[in-house]
Amino acid sequence: MLVLTRKPKQQIMIGDDITIHIVEVQGDNVRIAIDAPRKVKIYRGEIYRAIQEENKQAAAPAPAHLDLSNALPEK
Repeated sequence: MLVLTRKPKQQIMIGDDITIHIVEVQGDNVRIAIDAPRKVKIYRGEIYRAIQEENKQAAAPAPAHLDLSNALPEK
């Protein structure tokens, strides 16, 4: 992990096409702006973890005690 110290109005570059702008620092809060191509998905950490957990749960096989064989209509 890289840890940097920046002041308001300073920037951090990630590669050639992502720029992190330090907008404001107030106590423990830091406001940033991210300039990145539209194809780059940007999430807050807690949202990203929630999405990952939902994806894991959706991909998990149905519990053995759940019999879905009669849930489909017969032809």
